Amino acid sequence: MSAPSTKPPTGAVSAHSIPKVRIYGVPISQMSMDQTVAYLTKVIEQRQPHQVITANPIMVMAAQEDPAYLSMMQRAELIVPDGTGVVWASGYVKQPVAERVPGYDLLHRLMKVGEYHKWKVYLLGASSEVIQAAADKLRTTYPGIELVGVRDGYFGDAEDAQVIQDIVAAAPDLLFVGRSAASQEPWIAKYKQQLGVPVMMGVGGSFDVLSGKLKRAPVLFQKLRLEWFYRLLQEPWRYKRMLLLPKFAIKVMRDKEKVTKS
Repeated sequence: MSAPSTKPPTGAVSAHSIPKVRIYGVPISQMSMDQTVAYLTKVIEQRQPHQVITANPIMVMAAQEDPAYLSMMQRAELIVPDGTGVVWASGYVKQPVAERVPGYDLLHRLMKVGEYHKWKVYLLGASSEVIQAAADKLRTTYPGIELVGVRDGYFGDAEDAQVIQDIVAAAPDLLFVGRSAASQEPWIAKYKQQLGVPVMMGVGGSFDVLSGKLKRAPVLFQKLRLEWFYRLLQEPWRYKRMLLLPKFAIKVMRDKEKVTKS
């Protein structure tokens, strides 16, 4: 297998060196997908625990309502612009990100690079059926990856210690966590240092797509930045959360001069 074309940066990596735009206090990376993958490759080489958050407008709005959630996001080592609304907002305030960095695509890019480096991966989240199907898909697509752990996300606080112990014992390079939007990022943040995994990333509903339970939006929807709408068609019960998207856009337009001042 030939080496991936993406080359990691030289020297020690530092979260402080990442170019960022602050959207209501949330530091969003301005790196491109290639730069992000290169950066995280170096992070894994240097064994530096990093929490990666794939941010969308709903998360940014949640951070405005919950100071603890905002503080958690501000402590994350890397926040990539997953949602199209975040990409739009950065451009609207004249501090554009390089491009959208969707969490689903970033997962696949890391898996592809990981085949060359023989990285170890742990999957945590979703139901037993979904996570096993997702694991089977990744094993087939990326046979060079070593899946060292696969566990569903249905566990309570009392089981956290055992889950952490299992992950630490498996010593993965990448930990992908797919739990509820309100819990996956705070859970990673809470146990980041105990876990000690170089790259820990919340992947939301990516396991549902990998397993085949949900379909990824067609390319046309992606180009039109309507992935959120396609997901709403598949999961109409999400409509209340989706109502935050226009609220976010209106807020950004109203607060244009203050968006990056928080």
